[in-house]
Amino acid sequence: MLLCIDDANVEAIRRLVEYYPIDGVSTNPTIISRTKREPFEVLKEIREIIGSERELFAQVLATEADGMLADAKRIIKELGDNTIVKIPCTTEGFKAMKMCHKEGIRLLGTAIYTPMQGFIAAKCGCEYLAPYVNRIDNMGYDGVRVAMEIQDMLENNGLDYCGLLAASFKNSQQIIDLIKYGVKAVTVPVDVFDNFVKNAAIDAAVDQFTKDFANLVGPGKTMSNC
Repeated sequence: MLLCIDDANVEAIRRLVEYYPIDGVSTNPTIISRTKREPFEVLKEIREIIGSERELFAQVLATEADGMLADAKRIIKELGDNTIVKIPCTTEGFKAMKMCHKEGIRLLGTAIYTPMQGFIAAKCGCEYLAPYVNRIDNMGYDGVRVAMEIQDMLENNGLDYCGLLAASFKNSQQIIDLIKYGVKAVTVPVDVFDNFVKNAAIDAAVDQFTKDFANLVGPGKTMSNC
């Protein structure tokens, strides 16, 4: 299972890459707009931080298929290999996916709210699908369940070249449920990452270890110098 960062804040990405086993970074136009910087300037800096071995996801902005293809070609030209182009799962988007797939461009179908969107995007050649888990919840449906249904559709129809990059999370439990289900990847906001191990019980346990060891060998000592 791949663990990606859902953000374009380069300092936050640099910090998370240092501490966590990060497999890639996912961006979208809204995320990039929050940086107040030129899009490709930000994306190129992210690529420098994560290196060529990790995947970088960048989204087209055109609304018609020909424009989406042009956007996709520019994204790949600027950001290089291991870059996946995100295309919204709309009618024009599906057309663009087929065009891009013929060009050998790696694709992610985004803005997915229904299983049928995901199924069609997979048939169009997408390597990843991004169901918006929490946004689906906010519409009164079960986002985790929708993501699971899409996963089942892929497996039951021999579309194993495609997998989920589940997105739009507000808590760790949503992510845990999909990890247990075996999805291909999740992309996680920085604040949710920071809450993975933000727990008073964990802090208390570590503090107790430190105090007990200090009582044994003296304050400030560790296993390297006791």
